[in-house]
Amino acid sequence: MHQQREPSASESFFWPSVWAIALHVLVFGMLFVSFAMTPDLPPAKPIVQATLYQLKSKSQATTQTNQKIAGEAQKSAARQTEVEQMEQKKVEQEAVKAAAEQKKEEAAQKAEESKKADEAKKADEAKKADEAKKADKAAEAKKAEEKQLADIAKKKSEEEAKKAAEEEAKKKAAEDAKKKIVEDAKKKAADDAKKKAEADEAKKKIADDAKKKAAADASKKKAQEAARKSTEDKKAQALADLLSDTPQRQQALADERGDEVAGSFDDLIRSRAAEGWTRPPSARKGMTVVLQIGMLPDGTVTSVGVAKSSGDGSFDSSAVAAVKNIGRLTEMQGMKPSDFAPYRSFKMTFTPEDLAL
Repeated sequence: MHQQREPSASESFFWPSVWAIALHVLVFGMLFVSFAMTPDLPPAKPIVQATLYQLKSKSQATTQTNQKIAGEAQKSAARQTEVEQMEQKKVEQEAVKAAAEQKKEEAAQKAEESKKADEAKKADEAKKADEAKKADKAAEAKKAEEKQLADIAKKKSEEEAKKAAEEEAKKKAAEDAKKKIVEDAKKKAADDAKKKAEADEAKKKIADDAKKKAAADASKKKAQEAARKSTEDKKAQALADLLSDTPQRQQALADERGDEVAGSFDDLIRSRAAEGWTRPPSARKGMTVVLQIGMLPDGTVTSVGVAKSSGDGSFDSSAVAAVKNIGRLTEMQGMKPSDFAPYRSFKMTFTPEDLAL
């Protein structure tokens, strides 16, 4: 319930003051209207004028003096009346102004009181709203607390269920792990046995392959050595035949074996170059380098240069070095100048296959 507010002192005197001011305004208004409606009275004739008419025997100067005094009196009376009217108007205006000021002050006071009343009402409403808000907050807090308790109970129940499930899962996992360990052990034993058998088989195969490769390499090397020895024997026999026979016989052999001897010397140069060749990592099948070779009649190699590169500098350099390493071919000693002429300065083509003999 709202408490009945006691009226203040200013509110108690408000309406009496209004009625008093209204009454004064009404009185001043009526006075103003009465003055305004008062008929103009004829100007009072001064007594001096009557005296002047009776005293005709007086002098003209005296008459003028009396008339002047009468005029001044009349003017003075008119000015007095005007001053009084102005004073009356001023009093009325001040009364109206005072009434307006009073009214304005009362209006301001009323507005202030109304403002205070509104503020008090607003404060009361704010207080009620705050109380309602507090009540809502209390209800919400209670509801939140109840919800929190319910959540705690639910969480506890879930945790207990989760814990039981985890225990069951752990138990099952332990059993599965134990079972898996046994299976893994069996599988590992089988894999180890299989790997050992495969390793033994691989070792046996490697040993067999090594034996086969060694036999093949030995056979190949033996064949190469035999071929080389046969070639050298043929060359030596050809040179012996050329050097030991009669000039006619030498000419005939040269005509018959010229091409064969020339080809034999080319093979001999390639064979000797292959013996001193170091294969570079960049050497590949299909590479071809043409070397310009210079020799003396005693078989000494005097110069080696690249006439046409293979495109790989390392392979070109290795071929040049291999030919230079020959030094001197003693097999070429005793050759006829006509047979040696082609070898004084000639070109030879080398490939990785030629040098890998």
